[in-house]
Amino acid sequence: MAQIISFTGPNFFMSNFYPCEVAFEGRVYKSSEHAYIAAKTTDDNIRAYVAAQSTPGAAKKIGRSIPLRESWNDDRIHYMRIILESKFGDYELRDQLGATKGCELIEGNTWGDTFWGQCNSKGQNNLGKLLMSIRDDITRLFE
Repeated sequence: MAQIISFTGPNFFMSNFYPCEVAFEGRVYKSSEHAYIAAKTTDDNIRAYVAAQSTPGAAKKIGRSIPLRESWNDDRIHYMRIILESKFGDYELRDQLGATKGCELIEGNTWGDTFWGQCNSKGQNNLGKLLMSIRDDITRLFE
């Protein structure tokens, strides 16, 4: 099976840093990274602050120090799935994701994230797995 091993360049649309509107729990965010950071907490003031950040990197930085919702570590994959489903509800992004059919999606990175991706070919690649699952669901719905 062919692999896409980086969400950069023509595959940047799969990155959580890709600028796009993502609806999550009553608010629209500027990227899936913004929405994911907001999902970490139930504090609406913090969520509003995250939504106001101009870049995904700024939102991510805030996410390192916010109070986490109860059972966050157990539920973070669930919330990421909801956020990605919102992101890929956009027709153009949905079509781009569908066009990767037949490829294994690996969120390769150099910053050591082995939960959501892989670094030096090691890691759980949960982001890639979620994207492939959503792609499979989209393919079944729109074939």
